[in-house]
Amino acid sequence: MRKRVVTVLAVGTAGALALAGCGGSSSGAGTGSTTSAAASGKVGVILPDSASSARWETNDRPLLEAAFKAAGVGYDIQNAGGDKAKFQTIADSMISSKVKVMMITNLDSDTGAAVIKKATAAGIPVIDYDRLTLGGGAKYYVSFDNVAVGAAIGGGLVKCLNDSGVKTGGVVELNGSPTDNNATLFKQGYDKAVKDAGFTIVADQSVPDWDNTKAGTIFEQIFNQQKGKFVGVASANDGLGGAVVSVLQRNGLAGKVPVTGQDATDEGLQRVLLGTQCVTVYKAIKKEADAASALAINLIKGDTAAADAAATGKTKDTVAGKDVPSVLLQPQAIYKANVKDVITDGFTTKEKVCTTADLQKACTAAGIS
Repeated sequence: MRKRVVTVLAVGTAGALALAGCGGSSSGAGTGSTTSAAASGKVGVILPDSASSARWETNDRPLLEAAFKAAGVGYDIQNAGGDKAKFQTIADSMISSKVKVMMITNLDSDTGAAVIKKATAAGIPVIDYDRLTLGGGAKYYVSFDNVAVGAAIGGGLVKCLNDSGVKTGGVVELNGSPTDNNATLFKQGYDKAVKDAGFTIVADQSVPDWDNTKAGTIFEQIFNQQKGKFVGVASANDGLGGAVVSVLQRNGLAGKVPVTGQDATDEGLQRVLLGTQCVTVYKAIKKEADAASALAINLIKGDTAAADAAATGKTKDTVAGKDVPSVLLQPQAIYKANVKDVITDGFTTKEKVCTTADLQKACTAAGIS
């Protein structure tokens, strides 16, 4: 069931290195400036929040900053904090300041589409980062193959069930936010994998805004309604998976009912090592950040042909009825036996994961040294 990470785009790093001689300096938190004539202009980046997943501030921000700094490109990276009004205010400010390119991870498609339309009217190309804005009209989309991510979640759950001798039974699906198109694609992938393997879906609920606290409440209600009679839980990310595991722990079932996740967070990896979560899905965010930053850098340089050549994939915008030129990367299912792959790749460290005596023992057993 394991998927290897496929390097779809190497131009992110290469593009950054090629431009490294341009120079540049940072000014203020999350803001950089440059005097480079070869790559003049600033990239405006809006990240969605810091609560739904640790990745946005822990991984995406520093990776994007590093790429833009290396290229000598000015940047302004801000986080909307899960607030749609703030998202729009940040966008308006960036448009007024005449950023040359915008990169956004929407909070929902309606808000994102309004921002994209304003930016496009001002002559600013927009890159949808990680989440496609339905009906938005972004120039490019950079993400992982999100149906494949869902398939890895569902396939991982099936593997864990089968490995423990369970071939049939009811599965609970705890989905991401109904306003996030990625959540729809994840569900498409794991729903098919679970059903194709002969399992039935006994409960299926979405979690507004990927809120982990709400996830715990929702899953506790499901648990009580089902009287704990289900064989596994397909959770759409590690945050939701953690909420599920907390409920299972209170009911003496942690480690007995397989639970999934996504994002290979430190907490998710720890649960995988300890056996309370059976699988997470690793998305090499550096490759995603490199791909998106390379597109932005090429657009600032005026090299649309290079950007077009990189975005060889197509993703259907089901609202607009159009294909969006895309860079789509492949995920990797992570079980206890290959947690070390995430650490070897530099996504996290042994020190961050192997933090307790029990985890140190589990890390040693998993070949993490």
